[in-house]
Amino acid sequence: MKVTDKSLSLFNEFKAFALKGNVIDLAVAVIIGAAFGKIVDSLVKHIIMPAISVVIPGQHDYLGWKFVIDGKVIPYGLFIGEVVNFLIVAAALFFFIVKFLGWVMRNKKAEAAASPPPPTLDQQLLIEIRDLLKKSH
Repeated sequence: MKVTDKSLSLFNEFKAFALKGNVIDLAVAVIIGAAFGKIVDSLVKHIIMPAISVVIPGQHDYLGWKFVIDGKVIPYGLFIGEVVNFLIVAAALFFFIVKFLGWVMRNKKAEAAASPPPPTLDQQLLIEIRDLLKKSH
């Protein structure tokens, strides 16, 4: 086999892998997920956490919430912002996957249960043998 044949074969295998529907769907999901993450991050940093800092007395900027222990700064306000960010993303994923896709999956499972899969070749041969044995008796 020539080097060019090997490289063409490798290219064809890669093309078959990369252009499968699942890989493209995954790439689209990652891009949309990253964009969604930026939106949620902005929501938390610019709306939710400033609103919380207005309600909670003390410093008005949650970014400035920090402990100072032995001269070391521990910015717990940033951590709280990231926790709120995570909770919003987790809730959105829960509602989308469990409530929306779970509903879709239940319908697919019901459809699959309604129509059993066709018998395999082994099962067909066993059915034919059974029927021949019944006829011979």
